[in-house]
Amino acid sequence: MGYFRFRKTFSILPGVRINLSKTGVSTSLGGHGATVNIGKNGENVTLGAPGTGLSYRTPLNSILIIGFILVALAFGALYLVSPTTAHAILHWWQPRWF
Repeated sequence: MGYFRFRKTFSILPGVRINLSKTGVSTSLGGHGATVNIGKNGENVTLGAPGTGLSYRTPLNSILIIGFILVALAFGALYLVSPTTAHAILHWWQPRWF
């Protein structure tokens, strides 16, 4: 048998949300594609392909944080050198009419 779930989300800043549910309160940082959630079950990161419904959730650890920083630095450097290439890589999954 199923059960009802309740969740209410408040956006307090761009990319920062407070989530209320019957099991507790949590905070989410990020947006479409990558979100860090901090709650009673610890820190988790969710990586997904926006618009597809596919995502992967895993506990946050120091190796993952270092990896995010390296990827962000690499894309920042690529954007400085070739903005159109960086845009094409970041939006590879979107149909051409977007």
